[in-house]
Amino acid sequence: METSLWQNKILLVNEQNFETLALEIFHYQSKNCPVYCQYLSYLKTDLTKVTNLLQIPFLPISFFKNFEIKTNYFEAEKTFESSSTNGIGTSKHCVKSIEWYEKICTQNFNFQFKNIEKYCHLALLPAYLERQNSSLVYQISHFINASKYAESNFYLYNHAELAKQILENESKQIPTILWGVTFALLDFAEKYQLNLKHTTIIETGGMKGRRKEITRNELHEILKKALGVSTIAGEYGMTELMSQAYALENGIYQSPPQMRVFTTEINDPFAYIKNAKNGRLNIIDLANIDSCCFIATDDLGKTYSNKIFEVLGRIDHSDTRGCNLLV
Repeated sequence: METSLWQNKILLVNEQNFETLALEIFHYQSKNCPVYCQYLSYLKTDLTKVTNLLQIPFLPISFFKNFEIKTNYFEAEKTFESSSTNGIGTSKHCVKSIEWYEKICTQNFNFQFKNIEKYCHLALLPAYLERQNSSLVYQISHFINASKYAESNFYLYNHAELAKQILENESKQIPTILWGVTFALLDFAEKYQLNLKHTTIIETGGMKGRRKEITRNELHEILKKALGVSTIAGEYGMTELMSQAYALENGIYQSPPQMRVFTTEINDPFAYIKNAKNGRLNIIDLANIDSCCFIATDDLGKTYSNKIFEVLGRIDHSDTRGCNLLV
């Protein structure tokens, strides 16, 4: 099947047909993604016996560090790279179509926040802006370009300019989203005491070694008190996934229609555990049609359904990275 036909199916996926489509894509990628195919052969997976989601083997996310994960051969239009806080190495995600990535991240945002164009997007993402090929920077740049507000912009360490723009937006009652990496939001909150009524704060995680790690609850209480908001939203995303999930409050994320999340025992990727118990997060992201849709992350979390989940931190001995993972 041509990629465009898969994309059309993925954009229209729903609760009723998700499993059927996921299994179709599994059998497609098990034959056409060389790295995944080889991994399945090492596991001695009998493809004919994979008939439900819980029988699908998930590719360890670390494979993105050492291999080009591609379904069928293509020249990547863009290659996203992860941060490397501890210098161990970076993951790379080869993107066949940047238009597809833009379409997916727009759909994911609109799934929770309704209309990307109606917001002024202000981004406090210094650690990401200071390196190349960040998927988050590309995503927010796309949102800035889509916004109807010319004031939408990136900020490094120019906090005074950011505060001025936020206050101007507040005075005009402009719906505003402040995207921020964790350490930068804390730096900003230490300098300014605000009372925001028209601004949504979305923290993208990541201390980047700049500050002492704190819990999500501690972070949110500091930000809420300093910035005068009742809730802090969050984005869960990573280099290896095309999709993003959002938490409107309390760090509870809701998956977009093309994503499902499961938990397994930390040391046994085939032992699924019940909802509301801690385990390794395994993610099906159908938007990864050109790489691999079935990813075993190094994230510790819990699920409340296969669409609602919480992130608790990194699994011991895994890399410390810049996504939404507060220990």
